[in-house]
Amino acid sequence: MEQDVTRGQQWLEEVLALMGLPTSVELSYPSPDSETTIADSNPWLVIDGSQLNREQAKALLADTGKTLDAIQYLANTLLNINLPAESQCAYTIEFQGYRKQREKELRVLAEKTAWQVQETGEEVELDSLSSAERRQIHQFLKQYDGIKSLSRGQDPERRLVVQRQD
Repeated sequence: MEQDVTRGQQWLEEVLALMGLPTSVELSYPSPDSETTIADSNPWLVIDGSQLNREQAKALLADTGKTLDAIQYLANTLLNINLPAESQCAYTIEFQGYRKQREKELRVLAEKTAWQVQETGEEVELDSLSSAERRQIHQFLKQYDGIKSLSRGQDPERRLVVQRQD
């Protein structure tokens, strides 16, 4: 497993270099006391921003993290291809605290949406979320009694729908 994780680190450094963003990548695991719930025991590949200029850093976080999401999607697809299920892992690619900050924002969104649905009884649709963000919100909403969530539509127009559970 450790060999596969190191392979992920090397892969990401190579991809970044090919993108014109030569920098190092640190491998880490969120600590058990960490505030984050993203990928609890899965490896994080943390991009070192100290070697990048402002424009390069902006390129990675452009369009509300879509570049970072795309790189993460590629990593999880390509690095797990043809591996048996027990050898696969879900990488989280982090840069300048973006994933941790985004998780906090998604928690607040889930909380507000659950409250709105409980108060009004009407369903709420959330769009402009990546598939990973939709999964996180589905997870966050499980703590609310009387609320259910589902996804509706096809990518890239897929939306998360929150409803009262009857």
